Order: sequence, then structure tokens, then C-alpha cells
Amino acid sequence: MKKPFLLLFAMTFIFCKNEKAKTIEKDLTVSSLFTDHMVLQQQNEVTIWGESDPNQVVTVTPSWENNPDSKVVVNDKVDVTVKSKSSSFSSKPNSDGKWRIKIPTPKAGGPYTIKFSTGIDDQEKEWFTINDVMIGEVWLASGQSNMDMPLSGWMPNDSINDSADAIENSKNHTIRFFKVPYGLATAPKDSIIGEWVTTTPETVGDFSATAYFFALRLSQELNVPIGIIQSAVGGTPAEAWTSKNSLKALGDFNPIIDNMSEIESKTATWFKDRSTQPLPQTTEQWEAISFNDEALAKNTVDDTNWSTITLPGRFDIINNSEFDGAIWLRKTFKIELLEDYILTIGGVDDMDATYINGEYIGGLVGAGQHHALREFIVPKSILKKGENTIAIRAIDTGGPGEILGSILLKSEATTISLEGEWKSKLVADIYNGQFVSYDSDTDITKRPNLGSLNSNSPTVLYNAMIAPLVPYTIKGAIWYQGESNVSRDEQYEKLFPMMIEDWRSQWKSEFPFYYVQIAPFTYGADQLNQSQKLRNAQRLSLETPKTGMVVTLDIGNELNIHPPEKKTIGNRLAGLALANDYAKELEASGPLFKAVKVDGTTLIVEFENIGSGLMSIENGLTNFEIAGADKKYMPAHAKIVNETIVVNNPTISNPVYVRYAWSDTSTATLFNKEGLPASTFTSEK
Repeated sequence: MKKPFLLLFAMTFIFCKNEKAKTIEKDLTVSSLFTDHMVLQQQNEVTIWGESDPNQVVTVTPSWENNPDSKVVVNDKVDVTVKSKSSSFSSKPNSDGKWRIKIPTPKAGGPYTIKFSTGIDDQEKEWFTINDVMIGEVWLASGQSNMDMPLSGWMPNDSINDSADAIENSKNHTIRFFKVPYGLATAPKDSIIGEWVTTTPETVGDFSATAYFFALRLSQELNVPIGIIQSAVGGTPAEAWTSKNSLKALGDFNPIIDNMSEIESKTATWFKDRSTQPLPQTTEQWEAISFNDEALAKNTVDDTNWSTITLPGRFDIINNSEFDGAIWLRKTFKIELLEDYILTIGGVDDMDATYINGEYIGGLVGAGQHHALREFIVPKSILKKGENTIAIRAIDTGGPGEILGSILLKSEATTISLEGEWKSKLVADIYNGQFVSYDSDTDITKRPNLGSLNSNSPTVLYNAMIAPLVPYTIKGAIWYQGESNVSRDEQYEKLFPMMIEDWRSQWKSEFPFYYVQIAPFTYGADQLNQSQKLRNAQRLSLETPKTGMVVTLDIGNELNIHPPEKKTIGNRLAGLALANDYAKELEASGPLFKAVKVDGTTLIVEFENIGSGLMSIENGLTNFEIAGADKKYMPAHAKIVNETIVVNNPTISNPVYVRYAWSDTSTATLFNKEGLPASTFTSEK
């Protein structure tokens, strides 16, 4: 029987060779990380785990040949009897039915199958088989929106260069993705729901663009299957991805962590026994989402007792508490002249479905639509003289939920403002990675304050989206995050290396960890000229063993926080892995600050990773600054001399410090001859 995709799915049919065999009290299941099309790490001892009846013996039988002398470790903390054959590995679950078996994997190849069965006294009962299993290289891809951003982009504002060509030519059955569904939890979870998916033009557009280009280069240069476990959420800080024990040791987030359990208890009670559905993973699924609320678009709805809000503005606050979820917004307006109109809305963060007089007129759904201008035709046939109703079902998936810009109905002769007082009704919350729907008679005024439990909260993404992956065997991790920690560089300098070591301790593996330095971007007034400090904190994190950093100073966009050159970024990440983990002879890093020496009125700056030499852009070296002991920086003249950079400023006779690319929007002017840019740095300690 083909293995079902859902974790802990109860098996309906039991194939039994012995009619008198004991009735199974608990069905055999395996973690949903193990599905058809999965990729397992080659030449390793990979852990497979699940549940079964405690009285049964679980047997895992891969179709590849195994060395019968291989050491097999089962249930690290459970004393069990282990039976190992050349191709089968068996174990009796512990008292609560949990089992864990390590099996050796061969060199890269496939496809293979893995059979799972149970039995007593050699009376085997075949249960299910996982098919199309590939053996290769497995990497975890995590971070915030720049890692989550799909290959198809978030149109129309956030595009991916070379996206169309990459999608068209993506049919590669040896690259597979497992996309971890969004979720929050105040304690580590041990299971998730998901499945492995092969890359085709129909599927690849929903995968992380950065991770796909990383996998593609590895696949092409190593000629082995590549598996990517994608676990990323937009707008999230590093502390959300770090375990409680590590954060408690840091101390900065203890008050929040200590309060989270109480909040979780209240919210669990509030959401108990309500209707749920998983968050959509594709645009098509978003378009089809329903909360049995379609009637709320009609004119006949009595919204007298609905809440009142003012738009444009935020709509995601209920009882002084922020929410992520779905809400209906309604307003009546009058029309004197019947003609065709255009409805314009500056934007709906994140997506909408808009109706007038119960008739659907348009909407933008899917990720990345939050800032897109809405312009919908409103034909005069659905309008009437006098009172009309507009109804918008808005969905906020994270961060501020708001209507942006003006809300206007325009015709050739008339402009009608729809700004001001609106009615609102919450119909679904996003809780624990699912939509939770409300009945029409639910008293929303009793909803508890969930404001301090969201995707920015410490530990919650680690608990829901990293902990369930342990101990799936991975080669390493790639990471693209930092924008949500801008303005907290000193904290990040400690937090980020701690997070890396935290993950390694969970996996009990010193796996390589490669990350992307945030790109130039114009941040808001409260964060202005802070991001260079965060970039420097990322540079200093290279002191953590077995790490590498991709610099993006040359491919940023100061007006868009999501650089479109994800192909370059993915290729550079792959270069780090190829050089450090796969013995490829190539320079994978741009120049990194090493030391500075004083030579009279000049400073001589030395670098690591100069490759075959330093080079500047055609217009020469800029963005270098120097300062004396007073740390008052001035622009510096810089030139390349014998693979160092010599800098000076005639007005500074006793220079002490040097820095480079020290602003939000600084761009790269210094490279090595392999074309890789130098990182932001300061010589200040």
C-alpha cells in the first residue's frame, strides 16, 4: 500500500498472514518527513522514526543493499532488542509506541523503495511502502521572506530575475523539496504535516527561489539528487527560530518567554473544538479558500452589531490585540449617477476578495500582493441609484494587516470617496499554522489577547518548524535572514551564532551553515542607517566554525527589500558548499577584512579571501571612510596596492579607523578577481 502523506494517518487496511494474529491496538505510522519522492543523505546513518503498537516489532526494509556489519543505533534513549539483517532493520517500540531506527544509506542514486511492516514472532504484516526514494545531499533552507520568496516571485512588485526560464526548464526529478507549513508553538512539536515534491514547471514556482538555484548548481556540479527542506517565514527575527534553552541563557527575552505559556493556555481553550483548515501553500489554494462566509458579501446582511473601524488604516486589531486571519469589511455608499466606475484601493495587506452589492468584482491573492494597487471595473449593471454596499474579505497572514492608500470609486464624471467609517467582522484566525473559523454567533469580544504570541515571538518558529525536523539527517543549512533584526546589531552578534550552535546541538552534528548578508535597502526612519551594523554583525558571525557568508552589496535594490537576483545568491551559497564540503577548487567568498596598519597619514587594509587578486569597479574604489581617535569619519581616497587597500584623507593626519560600505544603501566597489564583492566592515572593535 502506498504510504499516505498525512502524519499519523490511521491505516484502514491491514494485510495479515495469520488470521489469528493479535489485533493491533495502535497503527504503524512514520513521520511525514518520510514520504514518496523523499531524499535521504547519502553514505550516512539516517534516522527514521514513527509510532506503532508497543507490542509489535517494527521492521524497516530499504530496497538498496546494506552492509550487514553496519552499526545500527535504535531509540537512543530506549533499551530495546535490535535485529539487523543485510537489508532489514527491526526494533520494538518503547512503552508509548514511539520507535526510532537508524539505517545506513549507500552512495547517491535511486529511485529506491522502503517497506515498513510490523509483526510478532516473525509473523510479518506488510503495512505500507514509500516509493521513489532518492539518495543524495539534503540541505535545510531557512530564514525570512528572502528565503521564503518563491521562484515565481511575488508579482507585480517582487520579481525574480530569470524566473520564467528557470521554471520552463525545471523538470529535474532529482531535485526535491519538502516545504514545512507555517506554524507557531510555545513548546517543541514532534510532528508536522507535509510531503516531498519533485521539481517540474508546475510545482517549482512555489519553491524558494534562493534554495532552488542553490540546489540546481549542486545538482549540476555533483550529479547527485538534492533534497531541500524549506522552513522559512517572512518578516521574522532570529529569536523566533531559536530554542527556549538557548534564549534563556542569553537572557534578553526571558520576560516574554515566561509569559508565553499562560497566553498559550488561554488561546488553546479559546480555539478548542473550532473548525480548522491548513494554510494554503499555492496561489490556487488561496483562490479557493472558504470559511463558509460567502453570504457576508450580500446586501441583506445585518451588520448592525459589527465592530466599527476607520479605513484606510489597520484592520488587524481586535480587543486591543493584533490578529492574523480573515476579516470582512463592509461599507454603504450612495450613487446618484449610474455609469461604469473604477474602484481603486492603494493596497490590501496581504490579500483580498472584493464585492459590490454581492457581486464579485476582483481581488489579489497569494503572497507578495500586499502593496499592489487594486483597480477593479465596477459595471453600472450591478449598481443602483441610492444606497449600495461594498464588502471586502481581507486576509492578513502576518505583520500589519491594513488597507493602504485611498479608496475611491471613479467614473468620467464622478469621484466617490469610500474612506472613513467601515464595519468589520472577524471570521477566521490563523493559529498554530492553521485557519480557525468562527461561527456566525461567536462572540468575538471574548477573544483573548494574542498580541504577544505571533511569528515575531521568541522560540515559536523553532518549536513549530525546526524541532519537528530533528533528527532528519541533513548535510547542512542555508539561511537568509536579518532584516527583522536591523537596529539590534549588538544583540544579533550574540544571538545569531547562538542560534547556529543551538541547531547543531539539537541535531548533534557540526553541520556547515551558510548564510546571506542582507542587501542594501532604504529602511524607515526608526531604522535609518542601522543595517550596515547588522551586516557587520553577520560578518563577525563568521568566527563561528564551519560557516560561510554570501555578500550582496552588488545586487541589492535600495527601494526593494527583496532583491531579484536570487539566482546569483543561490549560486554563491552553492559555491560555499562546493568549496568547503565537496572538495571543489574554487574561491567562494569575497574579500573579508583582516587587519589595518597605520603608515604615517595612511592606513593599509589587509583582507582574506582575495582569490587571484583584488579589483575595483570601473569608476574606482568608493564608500571607504577613515577617522582619527575621535571617530569622526570622513570619505577616504582608496587604491589597490600589492593586494591591500591604502586609504587616506588629507584632513586627517593621524588616522586610526577605517570602514567600508557603512550606510543602508552602500554598494559594492571592491571585489576579488573572481567577481565576488567585499563585505561591509569597520576596524572598530
